[in-house]
Amino acid sequence: MKCLHLLLFVVVLAVPALAQRTGAFPRGHVVDLTYAFDSYSVYWPTAEQFKLETDFEGVTDKGYFYSAYRFSAAEHGGTHLDSPVHFAKGHRSVDQLPLEQLMGPAIVVDVTAKCAMNPDYLVSVVDFQNWERRNGRLPTGIIVLLGTGFGKYYPDRKNYLGTDERGPAAVPKLHFPGLDPAAAKWLTENRSIKAIGLDTEASIVVNRHCSRAIAYFSNTISRRSRM
Repeated sequence: MKCLHLLLFVVVLAVPALAQRTGAFPRGHVVDLTYAFDSYSVYWPTAEQFKLETDFEGVTDKGYFYSAYRFSAAEHGGTHLDSPVHFAKGHRSVDQLPLEQLMGPAIVVDVTAKCAMNPDYLVSVVDFQNWERRNGRLPTGIIVLLGTGFGKYYPDRKNYLGTDERGPAAVPKLHFPGLDPAAAKWLTENRSIKAIGLDTEASIVVNRHCSRAIAYFSNTISRRSRM
């Protein structure tokens, strides 16, 4: 099946002091954390699904092969970026975000065990504070990735979202982990991070807290076991 790929590059490592001084790209490996865009891509129950159409594929009347396609979809589905303007009028759109904000060193806050016991678990301030007790204060300019373990269900909508139904009536039936709004507020007011990403959908409340200050990636960490 033909599909489109969006690449999100994050270097998951501790940045060596030399790299910080010289601006050199730190040692490590690049991990693609995204899902392909295709007919299996997961969207909010009220959003339009991904559609790929064939304009032409085959041999032309002039004897040469030619292929051309078109695609359409709601912008908030599959692996995607919520820019500040998503919930903050007058703030930056995706094309206005500096590339420096979308790449760099990252850390993972793993709450897989908690989410396995509670599909509605919200990553809390305490989870971040526990991470800092083990690893030190979140570095300035870091990218924070939240690992709920729900990436293993993608693209099974029923397990990933809590329901595979479509339409407004399906929204109250959604059940998946996320970020506690209080934790989102704590991050943006008490720490200086570039972006945050998670392996589930993002709630409206969390987006409203995060969007003014940082970039927000949803449906990422598809291959967290490689990190």
